[in-house]
Amino acid sequence: MVKVNAVFDIGKTNKKFFLFDDNYNEVHREYVNLPLTVDEDGFETEDLEALRGWIKKTFDTILENQGFDVKTLNFSSYGASLVHLDYKGKALTPLYNYTKEFPEEVTKTFAEKHGNLLTVAAQTASPQSGMLNSGMQLFWLKQTKPDVFSKIKYSLHLPQYLSFLFTGIPVSEYTSIGCHTSLWDYDSEDYHAWVYAEGIDRILPPIVPTSASINTSYKDKKIKIGVGIHDSSSALLPYILSKKKPFLLLSTGTWSIALNPYNSESLTEADIKNNSLNYLRIDGKRVKASRFFMGNEYRLQVEKLTDYYKKEYGYHLEVQFNQDIYLKLIEKPKVYFKFEGISLQRLPQETDLEHFATFEEAYHQLMIELMELQIDTISNAIGNSEIRTIYIDGGFTDNDVFMKLMSHHFSNFKVLSTQSPLGSALGAAMVISDKQVTSKFLKENYRMKKLVPLFFDV
Repeated sequence: MVKVNAVFDIGKTNKKFFLFDDNYNEVHREYVNLPLTVDEDGFETEDLEALRGWIKKTFDTILENQGFDVKTLNFSSYGASLVHLDYKGKALTPLYNYTKEFPEEVTKTFAEKHGNLLTVAAQTASPQSGMLNSGMQLFWLKQTKPDVFSKIKYSLHLPQYLSFLFTGIPVSEYTSIGCHTSLWDYDSEDYHAWVYAEGIDRILPPIVPTSASINTSYKDKKIKIGVGIHDSSSALLPYILSKKKPFLLLSTGTWSIALNPYNSESLTEADIKNNSLNYLRIDGKRVKASRFFMGNEYRLQVEKLTDYYKKEYGYHLEVQFNQDIYLKLIEKPKVYFKFEGISLQRLPQETDLEHFATFEEAYHQLMIELMELQIDTISNAIGNSEIRTIYIDGGFTDNDVFMKLMSHHFSNFKVLSTQSPLGSALGAAMVISDKQVTSKFLKENYRMKKLVPLFFDV
């Protein structure tokens, strides 16, 4: 029977379950895409009941497996999502989708009560993003659904809710509090004044270290259960623990997030305008980050390309980088795509695909335009830091066109990818472990691959 550490890694799209042995080798994995539900306004969102059911069923099945002896359990998940519990520990509302539109009148009310929005955004290192600022979800709920708000005993960030399902103990921790929530004043290292003014602090559970764990009995088995961790901070953790030289981590998925753990300066209002933000490490230190909604935009645009060129969905996964197509497209640079989920002034009014004879050409153009934004976010995150190494983690490591463009545009950096995007899951396992890791950890466990810069035969 193998001693294992279990982790649920919950993304917006993919829900994953991993088992790692004591040396952090993956010994089991499961992936699932769960159907969505809708909130009271008909807006699509995570089905909390389906998620809870899958997690419990999956874990119970593993406990019955005679091949594994589960010693620890932890959770990593996306942020900007709160579960509001009543006095009986039941969810009062749907898990509101962070892409749901935020009412303008509520934003105005917030500004009237608590001052300049940009100032608050800089103090909380949270670009003003509506529902994506989960603290604003609480303000919205208080303003628009006071009856529901009055019934809340605790509001839990999603990673902590997943832990709560097994422990029954409500807690908060730094990585979830610090992920663009508009809740945390980074300079005072406490909840922002507006949180106290609104009485919201009373429904936020006690803060515990991210490395905290709860020894409990589940199904008559003693298990050490972690308190959960925000996925971006979790993905960063194995690198921080095993590397001493400064680096930047590009975490790709629904969001592309450039994370720099070596820049501790307070954000300026100009940084906020450039969509820079801070995260909190597990020790409460700052991480400077810059992000854009790449994976979401990619999905939307690929669906349109698939329809336009009459291809089956999934065709794009086989597209390889083509030097001739790329060189042809960059001869006369132009913007052809109207992005749906990213607001930029440079966008055309409509997407123009007539210029491209094949799916492959249009796909390369899409990746070129997304790469322009990627370059900006990486540059913003690096700032003046002495960083010469970039690690790429997450779903886009399997995208050949993306990776070739990264190697081309960052040829002055040492750029490495991981062939198996386990970052956030491994981080969740590591944060509650007593095992120390060495500088060889990434090479031995991540199957790191150095990208070779492109040299074109022109």
